[in-house]
Amino acid sequence: MSASSDYLEDKLLDHVLRNTAYTSPTTVYVALFNSDDSTGATSELLEAGTLTTECTGGAYERQAVTFDAISGGSTSNSSNLTWTTASDGNWGTITHVAVMDSDVDGQGDSAGQGNVLFYGALDTAREILQDDTFQITAGSLTITLA
Repeated sequence: MSASSDYLEDKLLDHVLRNTAYTSPTTVYVALFNSDDSTGATSELLEAGTLTTECTGGAYERQAVTFDAISGGSTSNSSNLTWTTASDGNWGTITHVAVMDSDVDGQGDSAGQGNVLFYGALDTAREILQDDTFQITAGSLTITLA
């Protein structure tokens, strides 16, 4: 995953080139996204920071993630990320993941909150049905700046 959002690109450019303070989040989270179309709309929404395609459903929550030391311009998740079992219904087909600066997902009556930092499509989409789990194994979520 090497796409960064417009939000993060603006913050980093301001920070590096204009000496404008940017405070990185204390904790970052991985959110799961799905889409029923093949038009690339989910990537466009994530680039703009729109969270309308984030998973919803029983027990879905964003997962806190930590990353290994950066080497050669990239880093990967340092431990497994395991979501709880989809207990009340389906989450749909997971097509994308995003690293977020907030753990507030779009469950209940609230909209998902926070900023997309990095995002990307899964190599293989995965449908999550009731009683399924979703996992990203350690080292499988790689962030690269090009």
